[in-house]
Amino acid sequence: MATLKQVVDVLETLYPLRYAEDWDEPGLIVGDPTASVTRIVFAADPTSDVIDAAIERGADLLVCHHPLLFRSVHQVSGLGVRGDIVRRLYQAGCALWVGHTNADAAVRGVGQAAADMFGLIDQHPLVPIRDDMADAAGYEVGLGRVGRLSKPMRFEAFVRHVADALPRTELGVQACGPLDQMVETVTVLPGSGDSLFDEVRASGVDVYVTSDLRHHPATDAIEQARYEARMRRNGIPLGQGDGRVRPLLVNTPHSAIESLWFRYAIDDVSNAVERVTGERPDVEWLHMNTDPWTLSIA
Repeated sequence: MATLKQVVDVLETLYPLRYAEDWDEPGLIVGDPTASVTRIVFAADPTSDVIDAAIERGADLLVCHHPLLFRSVHQVSGLGVRGDIVRRLYQAGCALWVGHTNADAAVRGVGQAAADMFGLIDQHPLVPIRDDMADAAGYEVGLGRVGRLSKPMRFEAFVRHVADALPRTELGVQACGPLDQMVETVTVLPGSGDSLFDEVRASGVDVYVTSDLRHHPATDAIEQARYEARMRRNGIPLGQGDGRVRPLLVNTPHSAIESLWFRYAIDDVSNAVERVTGERPDVEWLHMNTDPWTLSIA
């Protein structure tokens, strides 16, 4: 029977903690390393409803993408929801492991899973991470994925393709830019991506798919793209490419796009645990909508 320590070692081999951003603290959040693990549940967010569902299903380990303790926490008493979650997990004997930006950057991680679902080929990371072990195995790791579609399509058709690939939420998917423009090259960065507009523009892609786009950064980005396209049409070689507006923007629900990772993780983790311990755990992906919005009115 696999121990929690063995399963954590497997998780941190698949999604190395060294890939995490400096500000991030993924890894084992709750749990006794000597406890046995026979059932693992996967979910995007460790919300109270997810905790209830994992405990109800008899999970020994809950694997989430988003942290429970994202910002500094100075107490986990019963006076707050995080302390209550920690208490319930310990009382139920359910551990919690979080794979956040380390899983974003890993092979078959969050970025690659989303890019694969959207049909991108010839992929490489937007922000590469130099890693000798990945290099030796012939893999490229890093934040985001840059690739191309197998054939060009209208922007509106691509946006609908993205929406169809995502779990449904009330927030839905938003698009910014000319809907009839043909697109072929795409950058995908699951999660909040408006801090990497410079890197995306430098990649020269037609479309940027991310989440949590705020009004001012998105407006600045599309206005700059329209300006550069107009200058190029007037014969002034400003920016990259021809006279088309780029990058066009697709704003997706944060948890929805990141949950696509579990399409790979649910098999990758159970297969790796079986190779290491000889025991294959039961696994389940909780297809719960953890997006915070419950109504969107156009």
